[in-house]
Amino acid sequence: MGLSTSILLTIALAPLVGCVLAGFLGKFLGRAGSHTVTILGVAVSCVLSFLVLYQLTMGGAVEYNQNIYTWFHIGHFNASVGFMVDRLTAMMLVVVSFVSLLVHVYTIGYMRDDPGYTRFFSYISLFTFSMFMLVMSNNFMQLFFGWEAVGLVSYLLIGFWYKRPTAIFANLKAFLVNRVGDFGFLLGIAAVLYFLGTLDYATAFGSAPSLIGKTLQITAHTQWDAATVICICLFIGAMGKSAQVPLHVWLPDSMEGPTPISALIHAATMVTAGIFMVARMSPLFELSSTALSFVLVIGATTALFTGLIGIVQNDIKRVIAYSTLSQLGYMTVALGVSMYSGAVFHLMTHAFFKALLFLGAGSVIIAMHHEQDMRYMGGLRKYMPITWITMWIGSLALVAIPFTSGFYSKDAIIEAVGLSHRWGAHYAYFCVMAGALVTGLYTFRQMYLTFHGKERFTVVEHHGHGHDDHDDHDDHDDHGHHEPGVLAHAPKESPWVVTLPLVLLAIPSLLVGFFTVRPVLFGNWFGSAIHVEEANNVLAELGQEFHGAAAMAMHGFTQLPFLLVVAAFVICTYVYLFNPALAGRIKSALKPLWTVLDRKYWVDDVYFALFARGGVLLGRGFWKVGERGVIDGAMVNGSVGVVHRIAASMRRLQSGYLYHYAFAMILGLILLLGGYWFIGTGLAGQ
Repeated sequence: MGLSTSILLTIALAPLVGCVLAGFLGKFLGRAGSHTVTILGVAVSCVLSFLVLYQLTMGGAVEYNQNIYTWFHIGHFNASVGFMVDRLTAMMLVVVSFVSLLVHVYTIGYMRDDPGYTRFFSYISLFTFSMFMLVMSNNFMQLFFGWEAVGLVSYLLIGFWYKRPTAIFANLKAFLVNRVGDFGFLLGIAAVLYFLGTLDYATAFGSAPSLIGKTLQITAHTQWDAATVICICLFIGAMGKSAQVPLHVWLPDSMEGPTPISALIHAATMVTAGIFMVARMSPLFELSSTALSFVLVIGATTALFTGLIGIVQNDIKRVIAYSTLSQLGYMTVALGVSMYSGAVFHLMTHAFFKALLFLGAGSVIIAMHHEQDMRYMGGLRKYMPITWITMWIGSLALVAIPFTSGFYSKDAIIEAVGLSHRWGAHYAYFCVMAGALVTGLYTFRQMYLTFHGKERFTVVEHHGHGHDDHDDHDDHDDHGHHEPGVLAHAPKESPWVVTLPLVLLAIPSLLVGFFTVRPVLFGNWFGSAIHVEEANNVLAELGQEFHGAAAMAMHGFTQLPFLLVVAAFVICTYVYLFNPALAGRIKSALKPLWTVLDRKYWVDDVYFALFARGGVLLGRGFWKVGERGVIDGAMVNGSVGVVHRIAASMRRLQSGYLYHYAFAMILGLILLLGGYWFIGTGLAGQ
């Protein structure tokens, strides 16, 4: 039995239809009409995605790989629009559509009074369409289209509140940093076309072994392995999109966008596109241990060092943003040890609990009148019980408490790295193990500062204009419209359109790992979608010790990662519940370390000095030397000056005095006669 082409087209195009209707007819449809058509489009895609997953896993359907439309055909090369739908694609479709649907519903409550309401719904539907085109593609050209489309829409969403300079700076930063990664990605695609002569996945993967022994001539005496060049270039694209060091700097700043897109972009969709792409390219990456070691070291560095920054953040969304960076590092580490299915498994579980945490943070921000600084929160659990409970569920999954979904995916990655013999594995093992402690520290700190302890805000009834929670959207300023810690009225639980998505995300955050760990990790569930060489198969070695999900969880209670999480819990509980003053003393004692983390290792400063200021100085140099000196000075003003000087000289000859003209006539006559005599004498001499 085969999958229906019409169903796959509907999955991809339904969000696009909603986007077009809300975007171009939003004024006629109104707010209710706009969110109805976009939610309906994504809901249709979500239902059909679950149907496709069911057909592939239980319905006996075979993998789908067909071209639907030929884009262009030049000689032996052609580019098509087509779909490759196997279990890897089906899992991504379900995750993306499910999280996107809940974000759409959540947006009704979060953005309800925003003047850009219909525009926002149009953007997020377009984003969902772009992700579908990316994950369903069966060729590199369509992959690149989806890749660039999600980058474009993320630019629009991050800068959605375009009257805020910080939002414009953030979306420009995201756009530029991603262009760096995308340049490498484009070079990788060009290298695939050069060496394999095709843009089609199946053809390229089938002929991948022909890359063995091929090299690329860099200089007269330097040759690089072809597979290594292709894979590293492709992974540079993933470094930009999935925010790996050193191309990670755009993601924390993208918190300037509305909270729903933080969940959509940074949980299940855009940032995981790089992880999905490397997993899809596993037949190519398995040919280069050098490229995989590069992936491993980059991922390990990201997992630990970006997580450390999260410990010193006070903005509730930025803590979760640095957590996302760290977890993406874990996924990348899994890719680096050839544990592609483990990376995608963590991608899935992370999508649920990270979307839950972002949306929970948004619920808190609504209740706090758009205050995001955790230093002005505290004690919110009695006001917001649903948000409190669901965020604790997401937090426990994030720190990988046994039996939660995050445990099964994260613990398996740590174990697999410990078994790997690839170059860089020892360094990576230290990073992911230390990352368990770091994750616990910033997660429990966030929960205690937000929901526990004494209230660090003041409620002043009828303060200001007495508007409700969302009235301050008009100026699009999450921080500056009221005194820090001063609220117009007491916090309250968010409406059901906000809390329902939280509950629906909390369920898979708790349960999905328990029921899927055996088939996905140890049952070859992905089949031919992922290729691993026998010598690199750490999962097979890990699978020999697997005796069921329950046994794995019970065993997890005795392992070092769990003990490190318990240590983090004890530290945070003591500091933030029983001795809050100790936090300030620790900060003072570790001032140099705190400064390093607070300045984010000065990476942003270096980039700004080198590229932003450097670009400005270079432009100013071209302006002064090139434009003002050469073009304006020499070419334009210079030529004008020459003409002006000649004209001025000629003007002096036209004095208007009769004796000047008589003198000129006599002089001219003398010259004429002299010339005539000179010529005549010369001719007579011949």
